[in-house]
Amino acid sequence: MSETASDRSTIDALREDFRARIAAASTDAAVKTLADEFLSRKSGSVTGLMKTLGTLPPDARREFGALVNALKQEIETSVDERRQALAAARPPADAVDVTLPPRTRAVGHVHPLMLVRQQVEDIFTHMGYEILEGPEVEDDFHNFEALNMPPDHPARDMQDTLYLGSPIVGGTWGAHRGSVPDAQVRAATLLRTHTSAMQIRYMKTFPPPVRIIVPGRVYRRDNLDLTHTPMFQQFEGLVVGEGVTMANLKGTFKAMLTALFGDVKIRLRPSFFPYTEPSAEVDMSCHKCAGAGCAICKQTGWLEILGSGMVHPAVFEAVGYDPDAVTGFAFGIGIERLAMLKYGVEDIRLFYENDVRFLEQFS
Repeated sequence: MSETASDRSTIDALREDFRARIAAASTDAAVKTLADEFLSRKSGSVTGLMKTLGTLPPDARREFGALVNALKQEIETSVDERRQALAAARPPADAVDVTLPPRTRAVGHVHPLMLVRQQVEDIFTHMGYEILEGPEVEDDFHNFEALNMPPDHPARDMQDTLYLGSPIVGGTWGAHRGSVPDAQVRAATLLRTHTSAMQIRYMKTFPPPVRIIVPGRVYRRDNLDLTHTPMFQQFEGLVVGEGVTMANLKGTFKAMLTALFGDVKIRLRPSFFPYTEPSAEVDMSCHKCAGAGCAICKQTGWLEILGSGMVHPAVFEAVGYDPDAVTGFAFGIGIERLAMLKYGVEDIRLFYENDVRFLEQFS
């Protein structure tokens, strides 16, 4: 093979190598690197060929020089065209790439107190209870007097009531059926200390049988600490009819607490509430240690849950029911108390501090 033919094959090999690599160059940086590799003044492949021209005879030099110049022009033209093609394909400044997946939207969670409330409402709804809501500002009659707590009754001191600076006249309460008689509309003088006032309003409007629960916010003059807050949530229940007994009360709590915490035992301890007689505190076996004793139940194996009892005859008389014809039971449960036991929360303030790190655990 002649020297010219050998040089021509070298040029052809460079051309094929360049064409393959320029087609694969997808960025401006890749194109620049390729151009420097072939055309750089110091180390470029084409530049190296140009330097060999001085070693060739005059006739071969002219022919070989023409081939090298043609290769150089082709490389320069291809580099410019590739840069223009990349620029044309590049999106304009601030353009939106519609092919990108969308950002994930932040989705909130139901508050843990609302989760527990919904669970309790579902349990009692399946038992046939009606769910009611009432006013958070109440009058003395419905909040105290009709519940067997006259003005001088010592049980009023247990409530630590927040009274209004001046009475609010008018307003209505919400029941699922009917409306409130005018005789029940009184001047509101306090923030309700329990939702039992709604039980009085309901019984004064509707005859037995009664089966209701009343969830909602209540207010008491408590200092904020690990287990107390001046505003908290509870739900109170009432069942009235012929032949209602303590056995019905106990069976209701057994079903409710089992649905919330799993298979637990319950026990009733004698207690005092002015609107029930007899009255009982309801305990359940610790759902964490199964009654064996742990830090949650303070090694007793039992957890205090709620207060309850058979409706006092004086309450029936206040609402116009015949205490000789009907009986009933009432109970009250703090929603925060249930949530703290269910989720193992030791500080009630966490429910109201809006700390996302805490709240996002309850998805």
